Amino acid sequence: MKLLFTLLSVAIFQTTFSQSIYNNEIRAFQDTINKEYSDTTESPLTKEDLAVFKSLDFYRINKDFRVEAKFTRTEDAEPFKMKTTTDRAPEYVKYGEVSFTLKGKKIKVNIYQSMRLRQKEEYKDYLFLPFTDLTSGKTSYGGGRYVDLKIPKSDTIIIDFNKAYNPYCAYNHKYSCVVPPAENFIDIEIKAGVKLKN
Repeated sequence: MKLLFTLLSVAIFQTTFSQSIYNNEIRAFQDTINKEYSDTTESPLTKEDLAVFKSLDFYRINKDFRVEAKFTRTEDAEPFKMKTTTDRAPEYVKYGEVSFTLKGKKIKVNIYQSMRLRQKEEYKDYLFLPFTDLTSGKTSYGGGRYVDLKIPKSDTIIIDFNKAYNPYCAYNHKYSCVVPPAENFIDIEIKAGVKLKN
């Protein structure tokens, strides 16, 4: 009985410690994006909003929205013009599909690679997941949100929706932002990441 109690205590400690490390990782992401938005040289905020900005509004950190997805590479995909909120039409290529189960629902969405960014050394492994979900236009930005990813080294990839962020258009109409393709609608509430503009 004493051994069982000890093992149970160790397991609880490890779980709590793991959660604490994870929370710190997400808070670091939140701190980074808040610093970017408060920096007058790179903030997408209008002058009026920047003058009163303190922090973006985030959903509560929830590790359930960090998923290990099956990654399927899309071979020989042709570049295409991605729709945006303006006449701008940047070139992307469908890099692959990811499938996972979240909140009991099977989900499949596409991930993309920017043809422009892939030419830059620092972004050559950068992938892009634009999506909408059942919170869009309610508690999150109606135009959808984005998650940044890296090219996986295997047939699985970690997608953490706690790191989902709004396009700049959520804060300032002067920007041109990618509109998530219809096939990247997720039919559940993704209550993670950045919420609607304060």
